[in-house]
Amino acid sequence: MDTLDYGVIGNCRTAALISKTGSIDWCCLPEFNSSSVFAKILDTDKGGSFEIIVDDSYTVTQKYLDKTNIINTTFSNGQDIFEIQDFMPRYRQENSMYTPPDIIRYFKHIVGKPKFKIVYNPKLEYANCVCEHKKHGPYIKTFTKEGAYDSLYLYSSFDKDDILESREITLTQDAYCLVSYHQKLLLQSTERQYLKLQRTKVYWLNWENALTQYSQYQKEITRSALVLKMLSYDKSGAVLAAVTTSIPETIGEERNWDYRFCWIRDASMVIKVMFDLGQKNTVKRFMNFIIDIIPDKDEKIQIMYGINREKELFERTLDNLAGYENSAPVRIGNAAYVQKQNDIYGILMDVIYQQFEYFRTSLDNSEMLWTITRSIVRIVKDNWKEPDKGIWEIRSENKHFTFSKVLCWVAMDRAIKIAEILTMFDHATKWQYIADEIKYDIETHAWNEEIQSYTQSYGSKDLDAANLLMNNYGFVEDKNPRFIQTVKATQKDLCKDGLMYRYKNKDDFGTPSSSFTICTFWLINSLWAIGEKNEARSIFEQLLSYSNHLGLFSEDIDFKTKRLLGNFPQAYSHLALIETAINLAEGKKAKDEIILENIRH
Repeated sequence: MDTLDYGVIGNCRTAALISKTGSIDWCCLPEFNSSSVFAKILDTDKGGSFEIIVDDSYTVTQKYLDKTNIINTTFSNGQDIFEIQDFMPRYRQENSMYTPPDIIRYFKHIVGKPKFKIVYNPKLEYANCVCEHKKHGPYIKTFTKEGAYDSLYLYSSFDKDDILESREITLTQDAYCLVSYHQKLLLQSTERQYLKLQRTKVYWLNWENALTQYSQYQKEITRSALVLKMLSYDKSGAVLAAVTTSIPETIGEERNWDYRFCWIRDASMVIKVMFDLGQKNTVKRFMNFIIDIIPDKDEKIQIMYGINREKELFERTLDNLAGYENSAPVRIGNAAYVQKQNDIYGILMDVIYQQFEYFRTSLDNSEMLWTITRSIVRIVKDNWKEPDKGIWEIRSENKHFTFSKVLCWVAMDRAIKIAEILTMFDHATKWQYIADEIKYDIETHAWNEEIQSYTQSYGSKDLDAANLLMNNYGFVEDKNPRFIQTVKATQKDLCKDGLMYRYKNKDDFGTPSSSFTICTFWLINSLWAIGEKNEARSIFEQLLSYSNHLGLFSEDIDFKTKRLLGNFPQAYSHLALIETAINLAEGKKAKDEIILENIRH
């Protein structure tokens, strides 16, 4: 496969990846962070999948049903045509949201007598156990024969022996397959799946209709917003970085990580964008997640948590899986959870300030958020002078990373603004001294006169794309000569063929060799800010063309081939796409007016 040619379906409980030929190649059940039941994406031989096989006379095309998270794959040879509509149910049922750990494949007969084979080959527990299939009345049960017990159920209107033996099937009417983690209590039928399909479609159409609308790039904003919504986890309010693990940043290297967790940084950035899009319920759930994971005034804030608020995320490798295109290792868990990254405080505080800014004292849990604000101030006061691992999670030595220092300043700046909103002027005055001290330290030690740029860390000559956010977070004005010079120097050093490195200096795994998608969006926004608008729009239009066939982005893009790499779909990439599209649509003013109007009413 030349790139990550997958679509993602999900219901804010878990998700699955569907290939452009209609194969389910990745899914964890019952939740995002559960063990996989299909993992062909990580091992083509052992991982397990749910494939639809047609002969060479068929062409296969794929799209999302407009403004939904339902994937429509069409199989046609001209005379015989059928579609598969893949989705995970999500809709309101009485007083709760119905989000079962189910994948429904609705086979829609269009014309003729299309023929295909089903290759149903789930491999439970990350394909680490021998599995057995058994027919039980209305379903096929797959279960592990050794090791940890797990099971999976397949309901279908097709003959079960035709499925298990991959015999040719002729479709003459609508049909279905339902993969479920649970045994169903109600009788399943094609009609019942059709009803779930329609109710899920209506849910997503209603959700999309509530998004703030913009004059340009609305299609791209909508698709990215739908992705971000799927990456939000209803049960706790957590937001995932991606739905996969161990898709490599570069083929054949070992920069492979498990991204099925909630990074405070990534999630806070997502939530800020979702608020801009009018998605207040998603924001509210995340703020409750933050309140739940920081219960004590003296508790250390981790950089990341499990989606069910787990604090220990032990990392291990799965040696039974070959890895994506044989790029081992396959990792589950993430050892970075113990790292110290001082930038997270500013990014989280920025979101908390956004809530106070719009809702003032009517904000839900405002007293708890004020307590968290003061706790973060204490942490920053005690830690901002210390080196850390930085935004890019360098696993070896700690450094005085410029971006971490800037975000410590952001934490203090937003805390001061919150204190002023709450008329806590004594706090604001006291904290201003710390903010001023941090700013002076950065201007003194992060600026390199020789290369005319803020550098990655104090005393270095290396550049870092994260410093392009200094203007976005209000540390420097867009007309500030130092910022303009930093943008130009960073572009010259880190931009290659219209794509950006995070940095080019060696890290724990050698020299980076692929571009980091969010950094290219940061460059575009920075160029726009300093007045290079034509160049910014040109790079943006080009970057949009590098998405896959469904408009989705992963974490990385190969400089030469432009293939997508890294975990997928990536929250970082899609939140940055939305931010950039809004900036280039020059919709910020209208957006703020719309949000304020919504709040007033």
